[in-house]
Amino acid sequence: MAGEDNDHLHSEIFQLLLDKVREDQYPSVTQMNMLEEMLQDEDVEPYTEVLMDKVRQDTYPSIDQLRRLLRFA
Repeated sequence: MAGEDNDHLHSEIFQLLLDKVREDQYPSVTQMNMLEEMLQDEDVEPYTEVLMDKVRQDTYPSIDQLRRLLRFA
């Protein structure tokens, strides 16, 4: 039961932070760091997709976001 509770809590926190990063024009570096610290294998794709969308939408994309993406490439 504790494992299921931890999985649920992980999912809730991950989604909360991911939504914040997605919605903020200039996402918090601290929030992105927290997300990356807690990433599990299944979290990598949704996280990198959010970053890719941000980079695509920006004429002058954030160097930090580009570097984050390169770490996953």
